[in-house]
Amino acid sequence: MTDLTSLARESGVRFLLFSFTDLFGIQRAKLVPLAAVTGISRDGAGFAGFAAWLELSPADGDVMAIPDPRSFTPLPWQSDVAWVATELTLNGAPMEQCPRRVLQRQIQRAAALGYELRSGVEAEFFLLDPSGDAVADRADTQEKPCYDQLALMRRFPLVSALMDGMEQLGWGPYQADHEDANGQFELNWTYADALTTADRHAFFKVMVKSLAEREGLRASFMPKPFQELTGNGCHTHISLWDQAGRNAFHDPAGELGLSDLAYHFLAGLLHHAPALACLTNPTVNSYRRLAAPPTASGSTWSPGGISYCGNNRTHMVRIPDDQRLELRLPDGAAHPYLLQAAVLAAGLDGIERQLDPGPRHDNDNYAAPLPDGAFGRLPRDLGEALDAFAADQPLRSGLGEGFCGSYEQLRRRQWGRFRAQLTTWERQVGLDG
Repeated sequence: MTDLTSLARESGVRFLLFSFTDLFGIQRAKLVPLAAVTGISRDGAGFAGFAAWLELSPADGDVMAIPDPRSFTPLPWQSDVAWVATELTLNGAPMEQCPRRVLQRQIQRAAALGYELRSGVEAEFFLLDPSGDAVADRADTQEKPCYDQLALMRRFPLVSALMDGMEQLGWGPYQADHEDANGQFELNWTYADALTTADRHAFFKVMVKSLAEREGLRASFMPKPFQELTGNGCHTHISLWDQAGRNAFHDPAGELGLSDLAYHFLAGLLHHAPALACLTNPTVNSYRRLAAPPTASGSTWSPGGISYCGNNRTHMVRIPDDQRLELRLPDGAAHPYLLQAAVLAAGLDGIERQLDPGPRHDNDNYAAPLPDGAFGRLPRDLGEALDAFAADQPLRSGLGEGFCGSYEQLRRRQWGRFRAQLTTWERQVGLDG
């Protein structure tokens, strides 16, 4: 095992951020000086679990965060500080609801079948003014702003700093663009094993927000911050690889060049989609993006139902080539670790039970949507997603009831608080009725 203290010294790092991502996707951390890294690496950094979204009580003991040296990531913008992902223990035992550990269990489950999930994410985000009320670039007003070169280059200082940072970290960044909404951007880096992708996804959010603040901007991954604009997606590209290092999804003799294994995995995604949405689309706001009316650009780029297609972006799962699947369901609020864990759990269930995805649909599902009954319906709100999650025993069994119970309780409380709100619209419509 790599010695974290040695890594820090060799990198010129004086402080380490011992970080974990709680169940709501918020990054929590303690700053540890180099002199204390060895001892704290062994015993863990202590946190009061009730202070984060972990479904714990003030009566519970300290949550100890044990670092994984493989995730050691120097901050490109603060070279004497490094970030390291941790896994949580409570009373000396692994914490079941630790998101990174939930993913590790799915990785082990796949390994037992002889496979490794490799994935990549397209993490879209908005650049807003510091208040968060408006797009920061007031000149970014095109009706179809996607790939707008001028708007992209006006943000060159930030975008280039992000690309340079990813290059320095060895992520293999390969493109950046202005996305479909005004003020919206996306940067792409090379796919990797699921744990590496999850760690990088978590760190990417930190990096984007930190560097945006240095430019006087506010970065947001919120699924739908503006009703009239396309929301933030987090399209996820998926393939399974065997122990010989071969892509097990690829089969030249298969339909669209994919293997039976790939179609069983795809069937798992479709079968569990209503419950999966509770994790891939985890907030109240997530359901403003799904099945939304057309935006100012003319398209939401989000799925309206449970279906799959070839190289066609109007369905929930796209088959872009003969190497992978693209799940278009997740949004910007998707948890970096739970996204990967949920996708893997659903797909493995499809493989284990040899599920059939049914027919492919290659229609334009925006302009000529499938008729009712031709495909499954996605949840209309977080409450429906929670009910689907509660009822999906195979998925819960795969993910672990200890995690599922804690996650569901927290999200149900959040859903309840939302439903208790009295909105401005209600008062405007009903006050004088």
